[in-house]
Parts: sequence; C-alpha cells; structure tokens
Amino acid sequence: MTADDGGTSRAVRATGEDGAAGAASEEDFGEESAEEGGDPLALRLEALILGAERRYTPFQAARAAGVSMDLAARFWRAMGFADIGQARALTEADVLALRRLAGLVEAGLLSEPMAVQVARSTGQTTARLADWQIDSFLEGLTEPQEGMTRTEITYPLVELLLPELEEFLIYVWRRQLAAATGRVVQAADDAEMVDRRLAVGFADLVGFTRLTRRLEEEELGELVEAFETTAADLVAAHGGRLIKTLGDEVLYAADDAGTAAEIGLRLIETLTNDETMPELRVGIAFGTVTTRMGDVFGTTVNLASRLTSIAPKDAVLVDGALAEELARAGDAPKSEAEAAAAQEAGEEHPEYRFALQPMWQRPVRGLGVVEPWLLTRRGD
Repeated sequence: MTADDGGTSRAVRATGEDGAAGAASEEDFGEESAEEGGDPLALRLEALILGAERRYTPFQAARAAGVSMDLAARFWRAMGFADIGQARALTEADVLALRRLAGLVEAGLLSEPMAVQVARSTGQTTARLADWQIDSFLEGLTEPQEGMTRTEITYPLVELLLPELEEFLIYVWRRQLAAATGRVVQAADDAEMVDRRLAVGFADLVGFTRLTRRLEEEELGELVEAFETTAADLVAAHGGRLIKTLGDEVLYAADDAGTAAEIGLRLIETLTNDETMPELRVGIAFGTVTTRMGDVFGTTVNLASRLTSIAPKDAVLVDGALAEELARAGDAPKSEAEAAAAQEAGEEHPEYRFALQPMWQRPVRGLGVVEPWLLTRRGD
C-alpha cells in the first residue's frame, strides 16, 4: 500500500466518521486500479490459500474497512508486505484484518503504535514460518511426477494440507500464549512483566566461517538445521525458551539460573558426542532483561554474548550474578574450598549439581572489567 502526504485527510473526507464512502476519488491516492496479471496457476494458489480472489485496491480496502489510507499503509508495511501502488490485489480478508486492528484501537484496547507493533511481530514471525514451510516442507513433497510438473502437483497438495496446517498453527499459538500468559501473571510486580530478571544464554559454533568456505551449500544447510533442531529440543525439554537462532548461534532464556546452566552444559555434552558438529562455546549471564516482540535486550544479553566470544571450546562461561544465583539456590557451593572442608569435617551438605571455577578478570568491550566463571558439572 502507498499513501501520499495528504492521504490521511483525504481518506477521512472520503470515509467520514462512520466509514461510509465520500466524495474523494480513488485516483487521488495513486495509480488507476488495475487487474494484476500473472501466472494463472499462481493466482489460483493465492486464491486457494487466501480463501478469496483479488477484489480491492489499497484505497478501496481502506475505505471498506473505514480506516485512513495512512493507517492502512502502516499496518500493511508492518506486516512485511511491499507497496503495491493501487493494484487490485487485496481480498475481503485484508479488509477484515484492517477493520479488526482499527477496531481494537477505537475500543481503547490497543494504542495505535501497539496495533502496528502487533502487525509487525505477527508478520515477522509468520513470514519466517511460511518461508520454512515452502523451502523445506513443500519442496520435498512436490517432486515432479510423470506427466505432471512440480507446480501442478503443488495445488492439490496445498488444498489437502492447508486446513490441517492452519488448525495446527492455531493450536500451537494458543499453547504458547497460555504459557507466556502464565509467566507474566506470576511476575512479582508490574515492572517485572516488562523488565524481568532472567538468565540469558548464547551458544555459538566455533569456526563456522571456515566451515562455510569448506562445505557445500547443502551440507552447510544440513549442519545448521541439525544444530538448530538439537538446540531447540534441548532448550524446550529442560524448561527454557528459545529466543532466536542465527545460523551458527542460538539465544535462549530461562527464569532461573539452574535451568540456564543445565541447558548450557547439555548443549556442550550433546554436541560433543556428535562427530559431525564443530566445537561449541556457551556464555550465560543473569540480570534484568527487557523483552520486546519476543526478543530480549539489555546489558545482560550483551554480557552473555561477550562471555560466549571469550569462552574456551566446549565450555560454558557464566557471569558473577549467575554464579551467585546458583550458590543461593543450592545448585553450586559458594566456594570449592568451603565445600571440600565441610565434606572432610563430615558435615552435611547438599548434593550440588554444578561446580564453579573463577577465571582471570578481563576487560570486555563496552562492559568494563568482568570476572567470568567456568561452569562444569559437579565431579567433572
């Protein structure tokens, strides 16, 4: 969608307060509406997936939804779609989506910036999902058959899969929403809902740049997929949350230090036993984290990243705050000397899960001097 400088005022005149069509003409907002040409099969697939055929120009969709052209364009771009001029490319579903978002703003449930953020976060998340499904899923199921091309096979396959994938997407989203809501309502106070104390971990494959020059593209893709899959499964299984993957690196978070430490060591142990994988480095920090659109930001995240960059191969480095949390929770002794003395004296002591070894203090770019701790399993 596009909007010129006077788009908002003209759209308001065109729709009026009740959203009815007014005197402004479609030509005021760009090119004449035009039927989009294109491959007939591609258009049929689009109609199948969207559930409707192309009917509206952006101007017409905004007018039908009762919103300004400017706001419609902001929503459209936030969802990750390119400007389309005034081509007739939108459907009833596009009108309904605009109307719903605008309705949430009008009802006072969302501010306009928040509604745009909702559109952006949803668009970014589903864009990646859709790309993966096409690249890795559909391509593997649409091998050309005798007498039929790949594109001819795609239509009936999408027709069969679409309702099942849609239901599964809604199910997973509801499950994730329930889990996220549960974490929020358990927060100690309102401020903790946004700025929370979390353990944040990075795991980074060593020498990945060299691998990109040595491996074939298909081999490299398989390695990255195996790494991301393994990491995602381990993070989820042990109670953490995978924030994002960056090819050779994964970022995860956990509500407590012990969970983050367990995940970091499990990642090292699992990948060390896989001969196809390079060495791994993990860095974990604990502290206040700002969460936005499913991502995490702040000094704690930066520190975890820096710890990863200086960690030895196949090892986990943690910051002092995480070491203190492990000791406070009884997951690690406050000092190995103290634990050894207590054991020799026959005093009762908890079964610690982890051991911590202080490393040399060192300057870390942008964060000053830090004292990292080497995290291992007790008895390693």
